[in-house]
Amino acid sequence: MKEIKTRIKSVESTKQITKAMELVSSSKFRKAKERAESSRPYFNTLYNTVQDIAKNTSNSKNVFLKERKVNNVCYIVVAGDRGLAGGYNSNILKAVIAHNKLGTGKVIPVGKKAKESLSKRGYEVIDYIESVEKCVYEDANRVAQAAMEAYKNGDVDEVNLVYTEFISALSQEPKIVKLLPVTIDNTKTEKEVKKGKAAVQYLPSADAVLGYVLPKYVSGSVYGAIAESFASEQAARRTAMESATDNANEMISKLELVYNRARQAAVTQEISEIVGGAAAAE
Repeated sequence: MKEIKTRIKSVESTKQITKAMELVSSSKFRKAKERAESSRPYFNTLYNTVQDIAKNTSNSKNVFLKERKVNNVCYIVVAGDRGLAGGYNSNILKAVIAHNKLGTGKVIPVGKKAKESLSKRGYEVIDYIESVEKCVYEDANRVAQAAMEAYKNGDVDEVNLVYTEFISALSQEPKIVKLLPVTIDNTKTEKEVKKGKAAVQYLPSADAVLGYVLPKYVSGSVYGAIAESFASEQAARRTAMESATDNANEMISKLELVYNRARQAAVTQEISEIVGGAAAAE
C-alpha cells in the first residue's frame, strides 16, 4: 500500500508538470499562429514575383537560376529548441535523411535539436540560429546570405529548406523546398491561359531586378519557414502534453483502484484475524 501511494504521488507530480507545459504551449501557440498566418501573404507575393520575372527573362545570366550537377548539397533545417513535442523533431530529421541521397553535406540548423542531431551525423555546420522562438528577420537574412554565398562560390550545388508546415492545430507536415537554384514553374493558371500575360519591361534590366528581389525571396522564405515551424512546434507540444496529462489521469485512476483493493484486503485480513482470535479464546 505504501509503494502504491508513493507511485500515485509521483504520477501526480508528473501530471502537474505536463499540465503546466500544456498551458504554456497553448499561450505561445496563439501568438505563433498569428505570426505564421500574417507572414504568408508577403512571402507568397515574393515567390510569385520571382516566378514572373524568371518566366519573362530569356537567357538570364543570374547564377541562382542555373541548374548544375549536384555534388554538394546544403540544408537549412528548422527544428525545435527543446523536446517533449511528440514526433515533431524526429520527423524533420527523418525527412532530411530520406531526401539526402548523398548521405552527407552542409547544413544550417535553426534550433538546438537540429544542430545536435545533424552534427552527430557528420553534417558540416556553416551557420547556426540557436533559438527558433527568439529568431528575428535579421537572423533569417544572415543564414540566407550564408547559403547564397556558398551556392555562388560553388561550395554547394543545391540549397533546400526543411521545415514543418502548419496546417492546423492538429496537423503539421514536414516539408522540403528547393530554394536554390530557383525552379521556374511553367504551368499556367486558367486566368493566364484565357487572358494571357502582357509583356513586362524591367528597368534597368530583368537581371538587375531579379538580382534585387532574389535575396529578399530567399531570406523571406527562411523567415516564413521559421514562423510556420514555431507554430507547428507549439501545436505539437500542446497535443503531446495534453495526451500525457490524460495518460497520467488514467494511470492515477488505475493505481487508486489497486490501492483501494489492497486496503480492503488488509481490512478483511484484520477482521479475520480478530474473529479467529476471539474464537480461539472461547
